[in-house]
Amino acid sequence: MTVTTELMSYDEALERFDPVMGLEVHVELGTATKMFCGCPTGFGAPPNTQVCPTCLGLPGSLPVLNAAAVEYAIRIGLALNCEIASWCRFARKNYFYPDMPKNFQISQYDEPIAVNGEIEVEVEGRTFRIGIERAHMEEDTGKSLHVGGSGRIHGAEYSLVDYNRAGIPLIEIVTKPIEGAGALAPQVARAYVATLRELMRDLGVSEVRMERGELRCDANVSLRPRGETAFGTRTETKNVNSLRSVERAVRYEICRQAALLARGERITQETRHWHEDTGITTPGRSKEQAEDYRYFPEPDLVPLAPDPEWVEKLRATLPEPPSARRKRLFEAWGFTELEFRDILGAGALHLVEATVEAGATPAAARKWWLGELARRARESGVELDELPITPAQVAEVQRLVDAGKINDKLAREVFDGVLAGEGSPEEVVAARGLAVVSDDAALGAAVDQAIAANPEIAEKVRGGKVAAAGPLIGAVMKQMRGQADAARVRQLILERLGVS
Repeated sequence: MTVTTELMSYDEALERFDPVMGLEVHVELGTATKMFCGCPTGFGAPPNTQVCPTCLGLPGSLPVLNAAAVEYAIRIGLALNCEIASWCRFARKNYFYPDMPKNFQISQYDEPIAVNGEIEVEVEGRTFRIGIERAHMEEDTGKSLHVGGSGRIHGAEYSLVDYNRAGIPLIEIVTKPIEGAGALAPQVARAYVATLRELMRDLGVSEVRMERGELRCDANVSLRPRGETAFGTRTETKNVNSLRSVERAVRYEICRQAALLARGERITQETRHWHEDTGITTPGRSKEQAEDYRYFPEPDLVPLAPDPEWVEKLRATLPEPPSARRKRLFEAWGFTELEFRDILGAGALHLVEATVEAGATPAAARKWWLGELARRARESGVELDELPITPAQVAEVQRLVDAGKINDKLAREVFDGVLAGEGSPEEVVAARGLAVVSDDAALGAAVDQAIAANPEIAEKVRGGKVAAAGPLIGAVMKQMRGQADAARVRQLILERLGVS
């Protein structure tokens, strides 16, 4: 899709305008069955095989509330420091889309299960407190596939609909307006979504795999001239499904809206589509107000009144709060503030932690995830935790290095094999023949050859210039295809040249 839009530079936009954000995050709950029926929720089933009269909205079918989804919702609300409603109910949200077979969505409107919470995120050494307006329960829609053209409905040859996802339990978490982030607004948005993802994973309520749509963010952005307090007109970029894209979409909208306002044009309140390939947003539809959805109480479900004693029991099951966890790990791992901040910025805290739990040192875990693996994620255009490698496998690679079976150079080849699906690190080492050569006879022959080929360097080493042995070591390592113990090679060279 080719769209030419004039943008203002980010720095100029921030000099003239103050961004205000509102983030709506949808989390698919990891229950075994759907929100209002007994259909399974497993990912990847053949289209339209996990459906029934209820989630297809057939006449005469009635919803039955999923108790596990209610429990998950309450635990999420508590973890977000929300007030849990003593009484709440569901509502019908009416709209006509092909991926919603009932032509309405069972959601919560003015009486959600959790309200008025907050959560903290850290960006570049600053702590931002994000207010939570509400967290409410609802059901997911089906999935449309537009065949032909750009993959969107405009220009498609035809469309298909898979209703397997229709009815899967969702929690929608809506922030209060996020003000004061300034130039850090895109990073704050990313950090917030990353923190939510980390929290949902710790709670065990969802796998939150963004590439599967299990966590999606709608990013509302508006601008106001510096010094003013009234909010500007907002746009809502829908269904952004990666941390990187959340940051890029917010930044793009700031630059796009700033250019329009600087020309004296008005911002259209609308939903917009995010295009991952081009890094731009394009218009979707005009943004509806609440009255456009014609909400009314769901007549087929009784109101919900969580028992306060049950709520308190659930509170006791909560994991360590993210801020306390970050503080504990920072103190335990011994990194500098900058080193720890890099881990947070990369969204790698849980990966490093799991790798340490699997036996690696914090330094080794950080080195691999923020170095070699981060580079591969960037090249592939995916998030770190989307790479097909586990923390346990990274720890296993480090164990092989510590045991002297491979070195850091060979470890990179092991990562190649694991990421290519060739098996465990041990299996990749065996299949590719990557083990370090420790046989003195083989190493000695290579050392003798390197000395014979470099007599001038060898003479310098004999004369006491031990540091000059580097080229000889390099020659041996090259001959051994990097599969030699460099320390042992150095030792053999010095022995051959009579240097103690």
